Amino acid sequence: MDKAAWKKLEADWGRLEAEHLRDLFANDPDRFDKFSVSLDDLTIDFSKERVDDDALVHLFDLARAVNLEKHRDAMFAGEHINSTEDRAVLHVALRGNKSDAYSVDGELTYDLVESVLKDFLKFADDVRSGDITNAKGEAFTDVINIGIGGSDLGPVMATRALSRFAEDGPNVHFVSNVDGAHLRDITDGLSPEKTLFLIASKSFTTQETMINAQAAKEWVENSIGTAAAEVNFAAVSTNLKATQAFGIPSERVFGFWDWVGGRYSLASSIGLSLAIAIGSKNFRDFLAGFRDMDQHFKTAPLEENLPTLLALIGIWRRNIMKCSTVALIPYNQRLENFSSYLQQMDMESNGKRITKDGEPVETLTGPVIWGDSGTNAQHSFFQLIHQGTDIVPMDFMISAQPTSYLVDQHDLLTANFLAQSHALAFGKTSDEVRAEMLAAGSSEKDADALVPHRTFPGNRPSTSIIYRSLTPYSLGRLIALYEHKVFVQGVIWNVNSFDQWGVELGKVMANEITPLLDEGADLSGLNSSTRGLIEKIQALK
Repeated sequence: MDKAAWKKLEADWGRLEAEHLRDLFANDPDRFDKFSVSLDDLTIDFSKERVDDDALVHLFDLARAVNLEKHRDAMFAGEHINSTEDRAVLHVALRGNKSDAYSVDGELTYDLVESVLKDFLKFADDVRSGDITNAKGEAFTDVINIGIGGSDLGPVMATRALSRFAEDGPNVHFVSNVDGAHLRDITDGLSPEKTLFLIASKSFTTQETMINAQAAKEWVENSIGTAAAEVNFAAVSTNLKATQAFGIPSERVFGFWDWVGGRYSLASSIGLSLAIAIGSKNFRDFLAGFRDMDQHFKTAPLEENLPTLLALIGIWRRNIMKCSTVALIPYNQRLENFSSYLQQMDMESNGKRITKDGEPVETLTGPVIWGDSGTNAQHSFFQLIHQGTDIVPMDFMISAQPTSYLVDQHDLLTANFLAQSHALAFGKTSDEVRAEMLAAGSSEKDADALVPHRTFPGNRPSTSIIYRSLTPYSLGRLIALYEHKVFVQGVIWNVNSFDQWGVELGKVMANEITPLLDEGADLSGLNSSTRGLIEKIQALK
């Protein structure tokens, strides 16, 4: 930990904490030009963050003090930067060109990736066209992806986001929760004969996924018979022995590699459900968007590097301002699942309390990531953000072009996007509230009573992200922007962003508790709370 770099930033906050964004803008009319960066049509405006020129310089000093560029180069070089699992971290190779020459352990990855990509994209197009059929030669009308975590959140988000590109193909659905209601509700009203299931589990042992997969298999087989049901299943997995035992032919199994983490796997065969929804051409455009941001992150100077800037602003919020949470608000209803997707990417990556060296961290690490689509969010939790006691930094995002034919409504959406960041930054003073109330005919007495309730402190930070339109290309670029932002923050905090041991403990304990739910099981070894809860559940059954 470079304490000198951190001390400079803390001194900056000592100077800026009492400054209001109103004053920062008043003292620097060119603040937007200074504190925004663009890559083609993509612009990030962080002028409404509580930073100034010196603070920004010192943030870049911090990035250089931790040798960010060296760590970045190590990732792109395929080094085993996932130290606890001794793995490379090379999801960028999933969307690379041959000229990128990515390699792992001396083996070039392009031909491996392209071979699997061609196979699953052909499968996707054949399902869409009806060339792949059920046992009766009929096209599939519905596709259900069964997965959880990285095998679900990314495909769910992207398929919804790019729904206007999903034409002429089957309906694509998703099941993740081990709660049987999820599978039941999704399959209700569907034809077992005309439903294709994609079982997405790298190991083909993920408990929730395999329980749902077995239930889906029984649902199909009970309707059309075991022999006919075989063609109703495909898998994304590397465990060919397990997929064969399940009854899925090897030509319908699409794999990926241990240098691809689950939450970074959307560009791999895990994206098969998305490819079926939008087709191979659009999927390749999606990959091209990823690569564009990869190349930018790999080559752009730090001061012009969008993921680095986004990450450093996050460091300022988390470590200097001590904000524990960040709200992500896409002003696009089709991005309604974007914040949920980024929750896993960010919180599973950097929700760590131990450094890569095995020592307790000396700084705060990953914030809580949450959010919803605007303008819905304005009518649920924005009250707290505007007038509550906690400061909640926000990332707003919007496309300049509408995603529907209702252009006037997009103008209103845009106005709300602009108004919220303005209101958060500048607020409304008590004098302004009083003047407005008196001008509207309120009495002095009413003004005295209501002014405190209608005053907005402002000075609440936000970053605004705009881009031309929501397309496969722009979505890929947006995802990669946040992927690399998470990477940069992990480097600065000196944590391993690519393992997730915290996910495992609850799973292990669930396996231990499951047999204790049987009536008459010996509960004497349990703590009083768990024992009491089991007894209550059994009584209520």
